[in-house]
Amino acid sequence: MALTLVLSNLVLAVFGFTLITGLPANILAFYTFFKKVHQRSTPMDVLLLSLTISDLIFLFFLPFRMVEAANMKWTLPYFLCPLSGFIFYSTIYNSTFHLTAISVERYLGVAFPIKYKLKRDPRNAVIASVIFWVMSMGHCSIVYIIQYYNSTNVNFTAPYMRNTCYDEFSREQLDILLPFRLELFIVLFLMPFLICCFCYIKFILILSNLPSINAKKRYRAIGMALGTLLVFIICFLPYNVSHVVGYVQNKSPDWRVQALLPSTFNACLDPFIFYFSSSALRETFRNILQKLSRKFLQPCCRSALCCHLLDCSSTEEKTQSTTESSVEQHKLGRRV
Repeated sequence: MALTLVLSNLVLAVFGFTLITGLPANILAFYTFFKKVHQRSTPMDVLLLSLTISDLIFLFFLPFRMVEAANMKWTLPYFLCPLSGFIFYSTIYNSTFHLTAISVERYLGVAFPIKYKLKRDPRNAVIASVIFWVMSMGHCSIVYIIQYYNSTNVNFTAPYMRNTCYDEFSREQLDILLPFRLELFIVLFLMPFLICCFCYIKFILILSNLPSINAKKRYRAIGMALGTLLVFIICFLPYNVSHVVGYVQNKSPDWRVQALLPSTFNACLDPFIFYFSSSALRETFRNILQKLSRKFLQPCCRSALCCHLLDCSSTEEKTQSTTESSVEQHKLGRRV
């Protein structure tokens, strides 16, 4: 569909917000998981690292789509059109596979803690990640097939001669694309979503019946499970429903662009799921916040007025005051 001014601004706003918030968060997550994998890796760390790499690749290619939205047409070299589309869709479906694998790993760790702990091997997670990348990229290679498909209709303008990208398909292209999109919905979304629902529902039920687990850890784990399910529903469901609607209507829906927008939010929501899943990432976040607070808050507190308003006296002064107070109380106790 042709981009209107309103839709162009909406796409730019969504893509820009995703890029600004998602890029630093995923870089931080990549640093954390890369360091963790080299020190002492677990299957969860491998899966999270692979998912972070997928999100970073998605974010690096997002500016190409932003240029298209800003110009309301494709003005970049044509070879970037199928390449950016291939990366765009591959990383979206790669995320569904990885989030599903994380749910399976979480469920097995709670349902069969002893057996699974004995069989946990990071190499299995590496193999699974490679399979996910191959399956998502193999399926989404349809972008290249459709973009370079030679139509027999002499009145149909070849894609590379137009100023649109992965749009305005011929009848022959749609006869190939629409059934394939239905297969994408079933294999790359519906099956992972059902597996994820089963694992996290069982995961929540098991945690709810284990009173020995710390309440804070239990709520954090349940929050991670519910957050992942919400990501599936909010980010991936609308776009994949358009596949089914397009197959039923035998045409590409006009609202596919709007349905695709929530999928981009996944790249900036994943780090928040990582926060609940990884203690290493939580520790990294805390360290950075502490460094930022020392860098920006302490200079401010040198002002007497600011120190009075914020009550942010230095740690040394507070420690000294506490020590002096304790000594005085001790002396008073001895006198009494």
